[in-house]
Amino acid sequence: MSTRPKPNVFDPRGRLLVVAGLLGACGFAIAARAAWMQLVSPEFYQQQGDARFVRDIPISASRGAILDRNGETLAASSPVSSIWANPRETLNHPQRLGELARALGLPSDDLARRLGERADREFVYLRRHMNPDQAAAVLALKIPGVHEQREFRRFYPHGEVMAHVLGFTNIDDQGQEGLELAFDPWLTGKPGAKRVIRDRQGQVIEDIDLVRAAEPGRDLVLSIDRRVQYLAYRELKAALVRHQARSGSVVVLDIPTGEIVAMVNQPSYNPNARAGGQNDARRNRAATDLLEPGSVIKSFTVAAAMENGADPTRLIDTSPGVFPLHRHAIRDVRNFGMVDMTKLLQKSSNIASTKLALEMSDEHFHDVLQRFGFGQTTGSGFPGEAVGVLTDPRGWGDIEKATISYGYGLSATPLQIVQSYAVLANGGRMLPPTFVRGGNAAAGAGRQVIDPQIARSVVGMLESVVAPGGTATTAAVAGYRVAGKSGTTRQSIPGGYQQRYVSLFAGIVPVHQPRFAMVVAIHDPTAGQYYGGAVAAPVFHGVMDGALRLMDVPPDNVRQWFASAASPGQAPAEIGSDGLVPVDAPAPPVPAGGAP
Repeated sequence: MSTRPKPNVFDPRGRLLVVAGLLGACGFAIAARAAWMQLVSPEFYQQQGDARFVRDIPISASRGAILDRNGETLAASSPVSSIWANPRETLNHPQRLGELARALGLPSDDLARRLGERADREFVYLRRHMNPDQAAAVLALKIPGVHEQREFRRFYPHGEVMAHVLGFTNIDDQGQEGLELAFDPWLTGKPGAKRVIRDRQGQVIEDIDLVRAAEPGRDLVLSIDRRVQYLAYRELKAALVRHQARSGSVVVLDIPTGEIVAMVNQPSYNPNARAGGQNDARRNRAATDLLEPGSVIKSFTVAAAMENGADPTRLIDTSPGVFPLHRHAIRDVRNFGMVDMTKLLQKSSNIASTKLALEMSDEHFHDVLQRFGFGQTTGSGFPGEAVGVLTDPRGWGDIEKATISYGYGLSATPLQIVQSYAVLANGGRMLPPTFVRGGNAAAGAGRQVIDPQIARSVVGMLESVVAPGGTATTAAVAGYRVAGKSGTTRQSIPGGYQQRYVSLFAGIVPVHQPRFAMVVAIHDPTAGQYYGGAVAAPVFHGVMDGALRLMDVPPDNVRQWFASAASPGQAPAEIGSDGLVPVDAPAPPVPAGGAP
């Protein structure tokens, strides 16, 4: 009898136990892993989560304001909004690019191309420095990947009047020219940072922590007086229009402190408009452009001669108006006959100036000019300031020394010239020009460069230049004693000089207690007159006539003021080498018998 195997009996309980055991093991493993991740070692995963949703975003810091000496705002930063995008997110919604472009005021094709070219990036500016209301309208569209960033933009309320002194900043609020560049570390603030949580669309949903507070830049108080600056700008611009001149500069210096009260140039530009305009107009000619000072240098020739022992009352023979020197001829515009040092300056005699220079050693003459600041920087700290040219005396001959004595063969900036005249007015003491109010507080009384008596004597002689019979009577200011010197030089070209001129006047007022030194330089006047006494000196009068009253400087010549009020007519000026009639200005010596 055969036996048959028993059939397998299905046991569901066993299988359920196996499955339950496996599931329990998996659950235990998951729970253990979760406990490990959250309780024992949560740092790594917390960092990973934060990396996706927590961000440190910058907090912009405002740039310090620039103020004039009276606290008036000359430059300030205002909050603006910049719109940026994550190209990857925004390009995922191409149907909305046209809407975004219209809101930004951009061509849609340009916007699509810009995003496409930067598709591998996470950040690209779409439009910077927008009005906050306009930026809010863009954000209200809720276009994916489009965000706002708060920034600051620099504004210059006085426009081109202050342009050459202040300079300007770039779109990132960094100084590029002028005092904005010179004092950039002082004016620049330190950006802050805050930690935020963003959602998956990049929107900030919560501020977590202030990582670092933003520190605004420090304010800068200048020595510039806004009122005097406007006066100088107005008078200079009017003179350029009246004389159809190419360019010009004015610098006004406070003599007791060395502070620059005004500095203007023409042509100018609008610093609020970063684009457009001519690059040539952005140059601060008063500090960067060199010119031959012409007859304004004669004041220092006289000072050097007096220091060398020359008697200021000694008569010098200038007859017959031509002085032969080594096959060349030094000329005056007419025969002044016998002149002392006062008349030398009053009539601006090239011959008398040459004879004084020839009596001095080359080294002494060079040393005096260098002490007055020629051939070296003024120390103002203005970016790009030119040093000027004063050649080594070992290379001088009689001709070179003669031409330097009346203002050719050396070059200087208007800023250097006004500094040198301030030295004369300050009793022979030199202070470096400064654009910062109180900037020379540590300098004390300055550095003595020449005997005070010589400086006062030269200033007294220079009064005759502005008095009746001098070459610059148009510089006179009613009620004040004015000292100054006019100059007219031909513009140099390779191989000689051309019939184009620079008109100059350097002045000091009031003589009794000097407060202001001022230099006017006008290039290429073409309307007929070009002498410094006719073109530049009236600008000095126009500026100082207002500035002395604005700054409450008491008159030192009240009797003259009453006399001029009683008889407003003015005696005509006599004609010197910087005279008031349209004849050729003096030029470097030419071969005897040649044209002046």
